[in-house]
This record gives sequence, structure tokens and C-alpha cells, in this order.
Amino acid sequence: MSELTHLNAQGEAHMVDVGEKTVTSREARAEAFVRMQPETLKLILEGKHKKGDVLAVARIAGIQAAKKTSELIPLCHSLNLTSVKISLTPVESSDALRIQSICKLDAKTGVEMEALTAVSIAALTIYDMCKAVDKGMVISEIRLLEKKGGRSGHWQASVSSV
Repeated sequence: MSELTHLNAQGEAHMVDVGEKTVTSREARAEAFVRMQPETLKLILEGKHKKGDVLAVARIAGIQAAKKTSELIPLCHSLNLTSVKISLTPVESSDALRIQSICKLDAKTGVEMEALTAVSIAALTIYDMCKAVDKGMVISEIRLLEKKGGRSGHWQASVSSV
């Protein structure tokens, strides 16, 4: 395991200096799951929720969240994202929605936090829109699936349990 990069020699938090790093193409994929009652999933998938299109709003929220990550997470660099994609796929066997994000850019630092923030906020948006009909929804398994680019190269997570 490598050292923590956001702590200086005195143990104080600081923003990592990426000034000397090389600009490379970078990409990160993340996922999250929102488990719910079967009736809630059906309501979402059929587009019959009284608040509107839950999937469209969650997708927009995820994209917006990726763009604002540096405002939400204290030591993240502000990044010029070139692409943010959000997919929401039903997993009917477990009464869930699988949320995936793909974030891309050309930069000196990675885009993992943006991908993770995107799926987290998309999941929270689903909860917010549907809590009136299902307060027992569970957001789970928020994780990085893959990252490409940069000094550490390519990394991929093990297969999901869902």
C-alpha cells in the first residue's frame, strides 16, 4: 500500500501539487445500487412517479455532481471534464437500480472522485424523489470499477456480487 498523499510530513492535510505531472487521458468508472420495494421500481420504470421522470432527473444530478466534485470534497482539484455519462439499469432480480458513471478528461490528475460523486448523487436523487413512497430504500456498494491513465496506469475492480 502506498502512502497517504493528502498529508504532509507533519500530518497536516494539504492539496497535492500536480504541477510537475504530465497531462494524460484519464477515465474512471464507478457504480452504486439503490434497492427498493418492487412497486417502487415498477413506478420508476413505468414513468408513473408523480414527481416526474426519476431516471432523467437522477442522470442530470449525477452529471452535475461530477462537475462540482471539487466544491464538495475539500482537497479535490478542479477539473475540466470532457465527458460524463450516467447509466441507470434495473436489476429486477434484486429490486434495484444499478447506477454507473464514466468520467473522462485529459489532465494531470485522476477522475475517480468525479465518477464516485456522480453515482452517489444520482443515488441520493433517486432516494429523494421516491422517499414518499419507499422510505426503506438502501443505497449500497458505491465503488470504483475501473480507472485508466496516469502514472499508476490501469486498475480494475473484482467482479460485483450483484
